[in-house]
Formats: sequence, C-alpha cells, structure tokens
Amino acid sequence: MTASVPNSPKRNLLVLHATVFIWGFTGILGAVISINAVQLVWYRVMIASLTLLLYFLCTKTSLKISRKQFLQFFFTGSIVAVHWILFFYAIKVSTVSVTLVCLSSFTLFTAILEPLIKKKAILVPDVLIGLLIILGIYMIFKFESGYTLGIIMGLLSALASSLFSTINSTLVQKSDPKIIGFYEMTGAFFWISIYRLFDQSLLTEQFNLSTSDWSYLLLLGTICTALAYVAGVSVMRTLSAFRVALITNLEPVYGILLAFLFFGTKETMSPGFYAGAILIISAVFLYPIYQKRRKLN
Repeated sequence: MTASVPNSPKRNLLVLHATVFIWGFTGILGAVISINAVQLVWYRVMIASLTLLLYFLCTKTSLKISRKQFLQFFFTGSIVAVHWILFFYAIKVSTVSVTLVCLSSFTLFTAILEPLIKKKAILVPDVLIGLLIILGIYMIFKFESGYTLGIIMGLLSALASSLFSTINSTLVQKSDPKIIGFYEMTGAFFWISIYRLFDQSLLTEQFNLSTSDWSYLLLLGTICTALAYVAGVSVMRTLSAFRVALITNLEPVYGILLAFLFFGTKETMSPGFYAGAILIISAVFLYPIYQKRRKLN
C-alpha cells in the first residue's frame, strides 16, 4: 500500500473507479462468507486496523492525537460498526441487489441529517430529491415484500452510514482522514468485542473458520477496506468533490452487476423492483448535479 497516489487526474479517476468497484464487491464477499454479520464485521475491522497500523509504521506516520479527538473518533467507530453489521445482515436475509439499492438512500438521510447536525436550513430541492427516493423505496417494498427485513436493515444501514459520514465531514476539517479511519475502525473493533462478551453464541466460534472464509475475510479487510480507504482519500487531492460524488454513486450499479455475475438467477428481481431501483439511483445521481448548479448560482 503506497503512501499516496500520483497527482495525475486521469490516473486518479481510474483509481477512484477501481475503488468504487471494490466497494461494490464487498457485498459479494458478505454473501459468500459463511459467518454471521457481527462476526464478519469483527474480523473485518480487526484485519483493517492491523493493515492500517502496518501502513502507518511503514510510512512512519504519527498516530498522536488529542484526547478529545480520540474520544470523538472512538465513539464514531461504534456507528461505523452498526452500519456494517446492518449492511451485511441485510445481505444475509435478502440479496446483494436489494441491500445496495437500499443503501443508496444514504443521500436522503444525509439531506435530512446534515442540516440538523450542522444547524442549517433544509432546502426544498433536497426534499424533492428525498421524495423521489422515498417513492423508489415504496415501490421496492411493494414488489419485494418477501425481503421486508432485508429492506429495513438496508435502510437502517444507510441511516447509520449517513450519520457517521456527516460527523466525519466535520472531523476531517481538523484531522487526517486516514488517521480518523484508523481510530474509527479500532473503535468499531472495541465496541463489537464488548458486545461479543455478552453474547455467548458469538464466543463459541472463535477462530475456527474455514480456509475459504479466512481468504475472503483477508481480502475484505485488506483490499476492500484498508487499501480502498487510503486510495479513496488520496484521489480527492486532484478530483473535484462533484466528480468524486458522481462516481461514488456507481457503487450500487457495480455491486448489482457483480451480483448477477456471481449469483445469477438468485439476484433476479421483479420489474417493480428495477423500476424502484432506477428511480432511487437516478435521484442519487441528480443530487450532486443539483448541488453543483446551486453553488454556481
């Protein structure tokens, strides 16, 4: 893992697409890893934390932060843990496609939470984009009622993701995003470990995983989490926020295409689901375009 990405916009654009593609691939890994969502995330954040620690040691990066920053990052890590647990649980009880489309509602929750947390006015166009997403979610609920639990968990995962992303947008103004990520993942590992102590069913599993599970977990923790995080942050040095937001919205598209490739007919949904999914993804893509035009005006 290199310390930085060369400052070439074209190269960084390819790196960003690759990073978003990798993020889309996490859903596939969540479906094929046999352990439950809590255990899966526990291993993920443990491996990612150790990988990032090794990266910081190799690059001689200081991890020194203030007590206030440590507490902020550490407690935000609990929200990160909740987001990932709900995300993988949704995959386990539904499908990758359903979960990723529901995760796209992140834009809706951000449009609501960010003004509340930062004490700003909620704008009417934000509400309209949100209503389109709500309509898409309603259509998915209506036509895929068999996946109700997965849809609810996917939406709650999006809510948690929106909450910690909004918090991070404030924290990143004063701290290195890579340092924030390390302490948040370490915090997530700590809070899940505490939870495991009170759930005896989780303690019985320990480290007796299959070879395939270990292989997938290592891939998830290193490439799909630690490396993708560092790469995703690095490319922002030369790419505009608009372009980053637009390409990041391709995650559910990449994920759904990969799900079809790996799982075939299991990921086939009703026409109503695809109509709702197109509505949600279209609204998500419209959001950064609208934001850019609003800033220009």
